[in-house]
Amino acid sequence: MSRTMRAVVLSGPGDCAVADVPAPEAAPGEVVVDVERVGVCGTDVELFTGELSYLQTGHSSYPLRPGHEWCGRVTALGDGVDADWLGRRVMGDTMLGDRACRRCRRGAQHVCERRQEVGIRGGRHGALAEQIAVPAWSLHELPDPVDAVLGALVEPGGNAWRAAGATSAGSGDRALVIGPGTIGLLTAMFLRAAGAEVHLLGITEPSLAFARDVGFPAAWTRGTLPDLPFDAVVDASTAAGSPALALDLVEPAGRVVCIGIAGAPSTVDTRTLLLKDVTAVGVLSASPGLAATIAAYADGGVDPRPLVCATVGLDQVAAVLAGERPDGAGPGPKVHVDPRIR
Repeated sequence: MSRTMRAVVLSGPGDCAVADVPAPEAAPGEVVVDVERVGVCGTDVELFTGELSYLQTGHSSYPLRPGHEWCGRVTALGDGVDADWLGRRVMGDTMLGDRACRRCRRGAQHVCERRQEVGIRGGRHGALAEQIAVPAWSLHELPDPVDAVLGALVEPGGNAWRAAGATSAGSGDRALVIGPGTIGLLTAMFLRAAGAEVHLLGITEPSLAFARDVGFPAAWTRGTLPDLPFDAVVDASTAAGSPALALDLVEPAGRVVCIGIAGAPSTVDTRTLLLKDVTAVGVLSASPGLAATIAAYADGGVDPRPLVCATVGLDQVAAVLAGERPDGAGPGPKVHVDPRIR
């Protein structure tokens, strides 16, 4: 008789339930991981609401099992997997390229046209479940200082590490991050660790107050933003007008980094881009930044634990995806899920 496990299943827009599904088996080259912690991401919310563009393009379809910000322990190995992986604490890359195309061979598997995305694209089941199966090559081992909370923050942290690095900002530079959500705050933390003077721009006072509480006193609304030269601006928001705003606010010869994705097309005047001699960079994936993020968490250079406001079980995921705040939640923007909680 085949084993089953509990997993979150999205059957359509707004249709979310915890179901008993077949437990994964380790295929050749893959491992099975007992999931310890999973972060709920804005992408998961868009899968829940039906707004994610992949649902329109056919890259994603219902039913699906979400969850891509995860960590856990390897409990089973498929054929051909190094036995040393067994028992290790790990997290895994979300982007699974085919490893054969030109992009993959050039080290850009995260933009492979035929890629799967764990819990998002191509039918690859996600980690909002008791177990997950993934290719062994996608794993990153977690050292002891990186606990379960940090482990499930590696994936968003990898995106933020890349965004911060793309600014080239360091000591003596001033950077502005638009959007004080999880990615924006993580980016601010990496910029601070690099020595930059960091400012944050947001809309709601509670989010800005939280930013100040975690060490960023220069947190502003559009109306209070001081008239300062910003050497780099990171758009980590979901507002369609933010990329143009970032271009307006950045210094000539500065850098604009776009990591937030709006629900509608954004318009940028390329005349401003070239007349200000600005470098613009887009960041899609954490893949190239995972190892560096783990190292930063392990040595304490960046500690994002305060961003987690609550940890719930699988049965509470539907409410979280629908926008409900867990009882007793703190002020942070990130909800974590522990599949072992009943």
